[in-house]
Amino acid sequence: MGTVSKLQKQNPVEQDYDYDLAIVGGGIVGTTLACALKGSGLTVALIEAQSQSEAAAKGQAYNLSLLSSQIYQGIDVWSRVASQMTPYRKIRLSDSDFPKVIEFLPQDLPATSASVLGYVAEHGVLLKALQEFLRDCTNVKWLCPARVAQAVYQPKGVELTLTASDDLLEIPAAIRVRLVVAADGVHSQIRQSAGIGTHGWQYWQSCIVATIAPEKSHQNIAYERFWPSGPFAILPLAQNRCRIVWTAPHAEAQALAALDDTQFLQELNRRYGNQMGQLSLVGSRYVFPVKLMQASRYILPGLALVGDAAHCCHPVGGQGLNLGIQDAAALAEVLKTAHQQGEDIASLKVLRRYERWRRLENLVILSFTDFLDRMFSNTWLPLVVLRRLGLRSLQIQLMKTAALKLMTGFSSRCPAIALDQARFVAGRSH
Repeated sequence: MGTVSKLQKQNPVEQDYDYDLAIVGGGIVGTTLACALKGSGLTVALIEAQSQSEAAAKGQAYNLSLLSSQIYQGIDVWSRVASQMTPYRKIRLSDSDFPKVIEFLPQDLPATSASVLGYVAEHGVLLKALQEFLRDCTNVKWLCPARVAQAVYQPKGVELTLTASDDLLEIPAAIRVRLVVAADGVHSQIRQSAGIGTHGWQYWQSCIVATIAPEKSHQNIAYERFWPSGPFAILPLAQNRCRIVWTAPHAEAQALAALDDTQFLQELNRRYGNQMGQLSLVGSRYVFPVKLMQASRYILPGLALVGDAAHCCHPVGGQGLNLGIQDAAALAEVLKTAHQQGEDIASLKVLRRYERWRRLENLVILSFTDFLDRMFSNTWLPLVVLRRLGLRSLQIQLMKTAALKLMTGFSSRCPAIALDQARFVAGRSH
């Protein structure tokens, strides 16, 4: 804590605090927030239950929107990962066996020179880059592996009791901070212990996630095909691999996951089609249930929620992680501005700016993904006719551009940390 002590000596008013804020959760969203606070003048404790290597070892992959890539450019992380991100230059949207296919191209986003529509990021690649970036952030201290055993919210500050996962680690028994940020996932213990409720529901579906290697090139195309059982997405990865996200009712998903590789590939071919030739599996596949959740509030005095601790949505459209990245950028902007103006970063007056910014925007995306899943995951004839008329409407350039701005994140308010191009496309100025 040598760095923290020096900073505190420069600001004796804050000597009662070990850190200005503690971020609980060292996943992608939590580390993004810590990175965005570099040079802010705020001291940060980053608390993670796993070691850094364990946290980065997950085999997940995510859709990374253009706005998210702009945020990482603004933080100055993008140069570390750009060569390892897989861009996609075309999106193909279709409805089961309906012959009409809607294609989205970069030129469908007017007033931008973007040559891609998004990226696919592998978990380990992105999180390791964020972890490495934080090594140069003298205002951030890793406390991991460690857990928060108790959080006591006081009128002036929060007392966190910590337990180390390894007795040999020099983890303090307790720290005192001005603000706690919960980035500890959908089952957030910080949110639950603070008594913040949630609204939402479990879907009747689960997702099967797997990586495959097609015989032919994926040509950097992302696919979203809607079947009555649920959406089926194909995302391009490096080394001509693809990530599939296959949504199906729970029993069907479990039955598919229980098939041997040969049988699974046979079923996969029926959904995937033959556009890429013969398919082979790479690594293991796993299943997870799908849910929608929105916290009843994002803030309390001394507490803010970000990422899955605040919300989660259906994976259709790949928006989940991007919402969390935007949360982190928005909260960082609010906190830095408040700190520069001498305001209390833990006050409701300050934190409400973050909640007003992000809660409604997240609700729009949550509602949109719920609408898509319910609209397309059925065979009721009136809805089938309606949704196919909707697909035809996407041939109209105005409709196509509006849909694409939603998918790329540019329909949301753009954080100041993002580059000018993103702000221009979003049609806003901050």
